[in-house]
Amino acid sequence: MALSDVSYFGIRHHGPGSADSLVQALQDLKPVAVLIEGPADASALLPLLARAEMRPPVALLCYPEDDPASTGFWPFAEFSPEYQATLWAVANNATVRFIDLPSSARAVPIEAEGETDDDKTEANLEADLAPHLRDPIGTLAQAAGYEDGESWWSDIIEQNPQPGPIFAAIADAMTTLRDGEGPLAAFEAKREAHMRLEITAARKEFDGPIAVVCGAFHVPALKATRPQKDDQALLKGLARRKSMMTWAPWTGPRLALGFGYGAGVVAPGWCKHLWQTRGQGDASVLWLARIAAVLRAKGHMVSTASLIEAERLARTLAVIRERPKPGFEELRDASIAALFNGEALLWALVEAELLLGADVGEIPPDTPLAPLIEDLQRNQKAARLKPEALERELSVDLRSESGLFRSTLLHRLNVLGVHWGKLADSGRSRGTFRERWALAWEPEYAVRLVENLVYGPTIEKAANGRLIQMIGAATSLDAMAALVQGAITANLSEASTAGLATLEERAARSSECLEILASVPPLADIIRYGEARKTETARLSGLLERLIVEGGIALAYAARDLDAQASTTLVGAMRKADEAIRLVEPEQGVLDAWRSGLAAVLDGSRSTALVAGCAAHLLYEAGHVSADAAAALIARRLSPGTPVAEAAGFFEGFFSTAGQRLIYDEGLRGAVDAWLKSLDEDAFIAHLPLLRRVFSHLDSMERRRLIEAVLGRARRLPAGLTPTPDGSEAWRRHLERLGPLLMSENGNG
Repeated sequence: MALSDVSYFGIRHHGPGSADSLVQALQDLKPVAVLIEGPADASALLPLLARAEMRPPVALLCYPEDDPASTGFWPFAEFSPEYQATLWAVANNATVRFIDLPSSARAVPIEAEGETDDDKTEANLEADLAPHLRDPIGTLAQAAGYEDGESWWSDIIEQNPQPGPIFAAIADAMTTLRDGEGPLAAFEAKREAHMRLEITAARKEFDGPIAVVCGAFHVPALKATRPQKDDQALLKGLARRKSMMTWAPWTGPRLALGFGYGAGVVAPGWCKHLWQTRGQGDASVLWLARIAAVLRAKGHMVSTASLIEAERLARTLAVIRERPKPGFEELRDASIAALFNGEALLWALVEAELLLGADVGEIPPDTPLAPLIEDLQRNQKAARLKPEALERELSVDLRSESGLFRSTLLHRLNVLGVHWGKLADSGRSRGTFRERWALAWEPEYAVRLVENLVYGPTIEKAANGRLIQMIGAATSLDAMAALVQGAITANLSEASTAGLATLEERAARSSECLEILASVPPLADIIRYGEARKTETARLSGLLERLIVEGGIALAYAARDLDAQASTTLVGAMRKADEAIRLVEPEQGVLDAWRSGLAAVLDGSRSTALVAGCAAHLLYEAGHVSADAAAALIARRLSPGTPVAEAAGFFEGFFSTAGQRLIYDEGLRGAVDAWLKSLDEDAFIAHLPLLRRVFSHLDSMERRRLIEAVLGRARRLPAGLTPTPDGSEAWRRHLERLGPLLMSENGNG
């Protein structure tokens, strides 16, 4: 039986020039079958690419049914040669199929096949050219006098489509290059063996020309004549697992090398531009017009004369750099010079939009999807939220059903590691019923959804399952409390119930003060702000009150003999816990237990000074220490008989968040003033950083008022004089200008 003729087309994945040349070559050849490098078990999904509802960029996702975490993906852009080859095949009634190793074979752990750890790196589904001994494109570019392979390939292939001679030249170059290379890594050898066998089978199956579309590096190996038995022996025993496959939306930026995609291109936006403007005139001029449109849309004035100058400069740069025509690099440099007045930072404002793009693909509604991806699309439609690559703000009102639904969806996705929305501001400054989100869709979120299939087939079930596992794995009470808070916020009843039970059990066994205090704020938030989500808080309130009482009891012991780091950590936990306690307004007995703990810290002889000062401040703010008593306490704790280090610690603990009190409370101010006057010069200078740290919380107006209070209301600061606590020249100038005022107040300065 006569075998069909086979033509090989070595392409650059996601190369617009390769795609253009390939389409012309296919039109000339008119093959009856088009064989494409890709997972052979996904061939049935290829024709879906030609559906009118399919809008690239999209990606083929393949994952083992029993291990969704091992998902592999194959992205396709509008300018990808494989995508255009598929469109041509479907439009011309040619058979189209993948011929590479099945995804099921790729997903098998390499160790199971007896290979080494080094071979694992070869099984990278994203890689265009496997990391062999050297980069073949880079080698050819170096031989041609280029510094990098991208520029060479762009000049020779992508910006100069020539279907006939280009593919023959690529094949010859790769053949020469591979002749000098050693043996391939085991995984790559198996890939090429599988593709050769598929090509041989197709030659026997079809009567007519066959086109093979593959990465340029593989062309010599696929054209080579090898005994079938050798290839079959190489693939013998290749383990396989049942795979699931689907299409998923992708984004333009994720086609870029800079985002870690091994087969990516440097500038997807530029590649899309080259593809869409082919045959329409000079791509450089049209690119500059696009730059001008983006700038004008952002409110920048761009004159025609500046554009003409930029175009001339780009062509001059191309000549100097010995390039056949300007690439995006020359156009970028020329734009910076002619349109941005040499300010490269201004170019950065539009660079991502131009070079990366903001495209998000779409797939037909009847595409067979992974259950979680399908559920996400249902939820997106119900929430009227369309995924977009560029970040945008979303304000949510939790009082409305639609707002609460959107918030719940975004919180549940965050539980699954799909951070489509990031909570920018809980909105407490504008009330308890508003959230502000920053939305930006990333294509790997589809992969993460597939990985979470082990927890359930819907967003709600999967989020419940994952959170229950996280709660079970939590090692501290505060971490557990934060997870329970997340479960209630995301309206995950199963995780909430399981989390509360686990939290109660853990709280009953916990005696670690810091852990107990850190768990109070997230639980208090649920109770205080839970009304917007109609949360049942009775059970939670009882748990929180028990934790507050236990924290108060443990506080006096936890404050003893701490080092600087430990005392700072405890003070932070005390302040946050106290703020949360005041928000929920517990029963008087619970409040008394907490404040008794603070009083025990204040009176304890072994309490670290910083912690004691914090306890004193919290009691003072709660009204349990009067203004006169506070002034007397400060005077005593800062008296000359107290070691300077202890006095400084107490001072910082009391005033680090209460410097404003010194403006209005003459008794406190007098006690501090007396302490400062008692310090000798060396001690005063040594504690200046402490003073600056304490007063750094005051704004400029508050600092002005404090100095006026110290100097006396009769003598105010001169207009324009604003003290700064940073120890800079400005601070010294302020002191110099204050000098005459101080001299006249005190007589001798």
